[in-house]
Amino acid sequence: MKSIRNVVVVGGGTAGWLAAASLARHLSPLENQEYSVTLVESPDTPTIGVGEGTWPTMRNTLRNLGIDEFEFIRACDASFKQGTRFVNWHTADSDGQDSSYFHSFELPRGMWPIPPGPYWHHLQDELDLPYAEAISPQPAACQQFLAPKSLNTPQYEAVLNYAYHLDAGKFATFLKGHACEKLGVTHLLAHIDSTELTDDGFIESITTKEGDCIYGDLFIDCSGFTSLLLEKTYHIPFRSVADTLLVNKAVALQVPYTSADTPINSPTLSTAQSAGWIWDIGLQSRRGTGYVYSGNHTTPEKAEQTLREYARTKLLEPNTGRSGQVSSGIADQLEARHIDLRLGYREKVFHKNCVGMGLSAAFLEPLEASAIFLIESSCNMLTELFPQHTGQLAALEKKYNEVFTQRWHRVVDFIKLHYYLSRRTDSDFWRDNREESTLPETLKNQLEFWKNYPPSRFDMPSALEPFVRESYEFILYGMEYHADYQWGAGQLPHLEQARENFQRIAKLRGEIADLLPTNRALLRQIQSTH
Repeated sequence: MKSIRNVVVVGGGTAGWLAAASLARHLSPLENQEYSVTLVESPDTPTIGVGEGTWPTMRNTLRNLGIDEFEFIRACDASFKQGTRFVNWHTADSDGQDSSYFHSFELPRGMWPIPPGPYWHHLQDELDLPYAEAISPQPAACQQFLAPKSLNTPQYEAVLNYAYHLDAGKFATFLKGHACEKLGVTHLLAHIDSTELTDDGFIESITTKEGDCIYGDLFIDCSGFTSLLLEKTYHIPFRSVADTLLVNKAVALQVPYTSADTPINSPTLSTAQSAGWIWDIGLQSRRGTGYVYSGNHTTPEKAEQTLREYARTKLLEPNTGRSGQVSSGIADQLEARHIDLRLGYREKVFHKNCVGMGLSAAFLEPLEASAIFLIESSCNMLTELFPQHTGQLAALEKKYNEVFTQRWHRVVDFIKLHYYLSRRTDSDFWRDNREESTLPETLKNQLEFWKNYPPSRFDMPSALEPFVRESYEFILYGMEYHADYQWGAGQLPHLEQARENFQRIAKLRGEIADLLPTNRALLRQIQSTH
């Protein structure tokens, strides 16, 4: 049995640098010089930089890496994310009025001593509010462009639960500086030419075109869709989910704000279109927007035209007439980036002494911003169960693959839920998404159960669920998937307590603007603190 002391990360980007930083934080090569973490990346790999969303888990990830929150926000053009607002997913915009609902980050468990779903369902006529808005003040804060905290709130702490929107290219650069300067990661710029294996199939070293031979005990494949190790070396099959998730392309634009005072959205805006959906992410300096679509239902030219029209009519033209604004005509001049999406996952992401993270392991479309969360999850599991010698690898490989195969399936189920519950019939794309043949059997069974019962803790028995029960409730109730529950008094024992809590939340909604600054105001304060 050989000791595992030298870790080699192949590829940079968010996945590579999060992996390198997490492993270096755990192994402490600066103090324990028998350990090393080396990251090798190509010097000419482009970054997409479309604007990325994260989950609230990112706050703990950054804190555990020893990163100052304000420094991160300033360096990465980051802003606060408080969930997702889904626009026109339930029905099409036929009368000029957008329909929408929120998937908030402020979960009911933080404000509710009892699960509110059945009580909201029972009191719908009395409350006359969508589910997310009835149970939390967070949607009201988002509608008023409010931050989730104030400048005096301790770093990484929250008044309302939050994550971040960020520039992925700047984030990778920021992580690189932190990992190399403070955590002891060695950084090499080189083109990988070949991989050398031992007689029993373990990776012994990688050789670069520049002539360097880099030995390691554990290799992390963060080389993106190319997957230099899992695919090119080990030929681990990639299992497509294209029969369930129908989008396969994207086109992205970076849209400037019309003025320096344009409000910054807290939620990611996800607006349904005839062949997919448009993301709209507010960073400090610009918006990252993109159209995720099915190439089987529209063309790249039409998709780009749709996205430019969105930028013009939703982001630029509404603010015409203001001094110093950006002209709405700029929508036709913005550079568009077209991206091919390969949706699916590796049958194994841990093989021998190689672990895949990021796009080399899986990509399950960006609808719920699960990509970076799954990288975080990979890093957390690997650092917590880091093998000390090669004799531990086989058992860890089995456990790791079991956990992540389950996670891929659950993410696919949750994303598919959004499409399948839509009542849109205005295009083949939405009709095709409602075909039962595209529905995973696990999700089909769960939806059948939810016709008779509300979501409960028994539906999410694993502590490793990527999406918690409350997330399902936001989507189910937001998309009006309401079972005809026949509640008796014995099943609603806390009805008066629930009424009081709904009233307390209503009071908070009215007061929230007096408690919190706007996103832009807080971000300006953070920029001026250094």
